[in-house]
Formats: sequence, C-alpha cells, structure tokens
Amino acid sequence: MSTIPPIKIRPEGRPFIAIFVVVAALLFSVAQFLGWVGVILIGWCMYFFRDPNRVTPLESGLVISPADGIIQMITDAPPPSELEMGSAPMRRVSVFMNVFDCHVNRIPIDGRIIKSVYRPGKFVNASLDKASEHNERRSLSIHTDYGIDIAVVQIAGLIARRIICWTEESQSLSVGERYGMIRFGSRVDVYLPTGTRILAVPGQRAVAGETPIAQLDDSQDDRKGEWR
Repeated sequence: MSTIPPIKIRPEGRPFIAIFVVVAALLFSVAQFLGWVGVILIGWCMYFFRDPNRVTPLESGLVISPADGIIQMITDAPPPSELEMGSAPMRRVSVFMNVFDCHVNRIPIDGRIIKSVYRPGKFVNASLDKASEHNERRSLSIHTDYGIDIAVVQIAGLIARRIICWTEESQSLSVGERYGMIRFGSRVDVYLPTGTRILAVPGQRAVAGETPIAQLDDSQDDRKGEWR
C-alpha cells in the first residue's frame, strides 16, 4: 500500500519558526490565550514554508505554472529590460500568491538559464499591474529545449522583502524543478512568445509544477472560461 510522503519544510523557514516559538513562549508567560495565538502563528509559519512534492505533466511544449496562486492577469507586455530580450510585447501570464499559498517556485519548462538578474525596487501591492515594472524582482531568461526563449520573473509584493533564487546562469533545469521562493506574498510572471496558446484563465487557481498555463507554438485559440 502506497503512503503519502511527509511534507517538507524549507530550511529558509527555520529561523522564522524559531522566532515564533520564542514569541509564543513569551506570550504564554503573559496570558494563556495569548500563548495559543503564538501557537497558531507557529503553525501558519510552518504551513507557509511547506515544500510539497508535485506531479508534473511531461507533454511536449507544455508550459507549467511556476507558482501556486491565482491566475491574476493575461496580457501582452515587453519582458524586463535587464534580460535584453528586446522590447517587443510577449504574452504575459501573472500568478499572484497570497500569504497562505506555497511560495516555492518551479521551472515552467525544460531549458537552460541564459540570464539571471536581480533588480531592487519598490514593494507596492503585487496584484497591481505596475508591480511588474516597479517592484523588486529576479528575472530569468530561459532557452527552452524547443529552441524558444521565455522569461520568468519573481516579483516581491507589499509584504515580501526577500526573493530567493537557487539557480545560476548556464544551469539546465527540468520542468517542475524547484528554483526559488519569495517570502510572504508576491507574484510570478511568465513571458511567452506571441503565437503561444494560453491555457490558463484569469481567476483560475494554479498549482506550481502541475497546472498547464500554455502550449508553445499551438495554432488553436486561447482557452476561455467563466465564473459559474
């Protein structure tokens, strides 16, 4: 009989969990009900830094969501200038993560990291369109195994103050592989070539490493959906 593997906690979360343990102990010394508030915060912190395994589809040309969260917007926009991918608009799919989503980010398609650039910036609400331009971000350009270049951008949000990226330039990664995380609320944008068929629908919930968001070089129309 198969068993479900235990959910891992990212090492990056251990200092925060330790802080909440100390805070809970101090709160218990003041009042028991305050101490239980501290225990709830410990549980939330462990939940935030969870790192579950995912089952990644391996269909050719399929682009998988790099983040857990809501497909917030799908639009056309030029990729970040620091990636030097030109100024022509690309298809951009934005995934917004709230403080209850898993914040481990995953590579959306097989490929090699061509460029990795960190750019400091503001911390406006990541759900706003201007966050793509003005907020702190880490941008990756990826040359896919299909000969097409895409971009993936981690964007800090109103609460987030730390973008973590575990990849290096020239490193080859497989779709669904972990490559970084953002602490405490944020967004990930994926820039795709024109002509890409978008499979995601605004308002849809995506799961990092599992949910297909696009199909490269597909002649069919974008997928559509509605609230029901």
